Amino acid sequence: MAKNKTNNTADTSSSFLGPKLNFEGRESYNLLRTNLMFSTKRNDRSARVIGVTSSLHGEGKSLTSINLAYSLAESGQKVVLVECDLRLPTLRKKLSLPKTTGLSNLLAGINSENATLHKDVLIKKMDVVQAGDIPPNPSELLGSKPFSLLIDNLAESYDVVLLDLPPVGEVSDALVASKVTDGIIVVVRQDYTQTSDLDYALRQIELIGAKIIGFVYNGAASKTRKYKYGKYKYGKYKYGKYKYGKYKYASGPRTTK
Repeated sequence: MAKNKTNNTADTSSSFLGPKLNFEGRESYNLLRTNLMFSTKRNDRSARVIGVTSSLHGEGKSLTSINLAYSLAESGQKVVLVECDLRLPTLRKKLSLPKTTGLSNLLAGINSENATLHKDVLIKKMDVVQAGDIPPNPSELLGSKPFSLLIDNLAESYDVVLLDLPPVGEVSDALVASKVTDGIIVVVRQDYTQTSDLDYALRQIELIGAKIIGFVYNGAASKTRKYKYGKYKYGKYKYGKYKYGKYKYASGPRTTK
């Protein structure tokens, strides 16, 4: 995979991205990062492979993926963020990346030698593989042996491989790709996520045997400013008859996707 040194500037329209995060946001992602390291273990690989998904489009999963990758890199870990949302990719715009081939091209064997790994995006040790051209068969590509081999190869060079997955409630792609992960984080957005949609997403993830390691409660309203953690709540997450993991995480700012 060819490597590209990327300018460390992001889309200025994103006020809640990486170094632009306020104190509350950064502390929230730092706690998410810490809990993530304690709640996952490697499966015969040198790196943790973590998926980030949601039940629907618009809940903040892509910005959550970016900010978590940034926090991991800021702590000194080498992380690669792989955009697996091949139907509706957004990382190129959010991160101001040049238009190049990406994951879809690599998996389809089209111009694979030119597929670009963007190096040091936003911060050193944070690399990004964007989705590439929109293919006609995303689920087939994400369920292919080349995809599994790619993740295994990346795991040899990084401490964390972070997958920005599609929404579970809209397409099957996330479920197919989640089979290569060590755990999944589910993003939930206040005043947006419907109970029925989240219930469906959790059932689908449970059915394939993927491990849910935590939730990001996105867009929470602030009730207190004590200790500068007003927007964020942590603890045990319970949802209906489901009770997954030990953590409830929150990224705070309202986002799109």
